[in-house]
Amino acid sequence: MIRAVLPGMRERRSGHVINFASVAGLVPYPSLGDYCATKFAVEGLSECLALEVARLGIRVTLVEPSGFRTDWAGRSANETRAEIADYAATAGATRRELRELSGRQPGDPVRAADAILRAAESPTPPLHLLLGKDALRLGREKLEALRKDFTAWEAVTIGADFPANS
Repeated sequence: MIRAVLPGMRERRSGHVINFASVAGLVPYPSLGDYCATKFAVEGLSECLALEVARLGIRVTLVEPSGFRTDWAGRSANETRAEIADYAATAGATRRELRELSGRQPGDPVRAADAILRAAESPTPPLHLLLGKDALRLGREKLEALRKDFTAWEAVTIGADFPANS
């Protein structure tokens, strides 16, 4: 789809690509490795695209919702029937929690659509549009975890630039 619309956007020197990812593209979840991997891929694609097309007047926004009242975790979710005991407290717990919340997620799809339209109409739309309190909380937690890792390993990271014998 992006390849189909970009030529016209380049010609007009304007446009807005809105890609749907998930907070799972920023924050991993046990039992959702395949899902998270696809969302991480959408994140990378969109961030690269944003760098490539910004000077052409084309904007890119990643919509990253948390739990919304859809059938995502209900009957549309395909999962294995077998549960491995070693993963019961991680992947198994996540799968059970998602099933229990299905249809009762806090996010309102109508309000999400309004937020997406507001971003699309904004003269300065965000690259990352986190939707829902959980998405915002999880995104901030991810930022803090990255900051802690970067700070804790700063000396090793900087030292990696130098030859071993210097």
